[in-house]
Amino acid sequence: MDFDALALLVEIASAGSLAGAARRLRLSPMSATRLLAGLEKELGVRLVHRTTRALSLTDDGLSFLPHAEALLEERAAALASLRGRQGGASGLLRLSASLAFGRQVVAPLVADFMAAHPQVSVDLQLSDSVVDIVAEGLDLAIRIAPMDDSSLIAQRLADNPRRLAAAPAYLDRHGAPASLADLARHECLTVSGASHWSFRAGTATRRVKVAGRFSANSVDALHEACRGGLGIANLSDWNLHEDLARGVLRPVRLADAEPEPLAIWAVYPTRRLVPAKVRLFIEALGRRLKAGAAERGGTPPAP
Repeated sequence: MDFDALALLVEIASAGSLAGAARRLRLSPMSATRLLAGLEKELGVRLVHRTTRALSLTDDGLSFLPHAEALLEERAAALASLRGRQGGASGLLRLSASLAFGRQVVAPLVADFMAAHPQVSVDLQLSDSVVDIVAEGLDLAIRIAPMDDSSLIAQRLADNPRRLAAAPAYLDRHGAPASLADLARHECLTVSGASHWSFRAGTATRRVKVAGRFSANSVDALHEACRGGLGIANLSDWNLHEDLARGVLRPVRLADAEPEPLAIWAVYPTRRLVPAKVRLFIEALGRRLKAGAAERGGTPPAP
């Protein structure tokens, strides 16, 4: 059985179109059409309904889909076992991350990972929006947020402590808040549509309403606005560390609370077997995050 054809069927189910599946697999439309026709001929059934406006799996296609996925997984596992744990990564790794984290952490790691695994190619998509990894045909997403989607596998990689910070120019003009209540009198740089920040006050969690004249849908934009003296930002420690060390930004410490930490997660579709390229990248990212936390003097992430 042609594994390229099986992979195409799986991508068709995810993308909802033959053209979309072909793009993900880097096939020409003609090659994709031939692969699908060959698979249908071999199985003796029609797998896909085609109309001028839509494409969907037939009942036979839906019945065969989990078997196609299982065959692909078993093949990947068999190849990984032959190549060995460190040499088993191959193929295209599609992953997503937020703009700031992707630029500062993931992209540098990708370069090292590709050097260590020359049979791997990578398609990295950066967005501050939550990406539907199943609909987009992604192997992996790195998220810094609470996880509540039970349909996906989520592996916690590291703690993600956050800090308040502001530029010296802003603090010289407006002073620094000393407590949660003081934040109401300050320019707070917020994510578009978000009106509250969460804090840890002892053992309790408190959500505090904040506001300011500037908001953005990009963490990078908030960081730049903070550097420019527009207000106080609530950003991740890995994002602020260098600016704080150089004095470009100053920490803002409250006497009665500190920003609630998040966590860094590796998120991937539910599968019986995780491809070597995904597993090894997650392991490499976990090591990189642990090393970064140690360099910053933070608490190493839980294994």
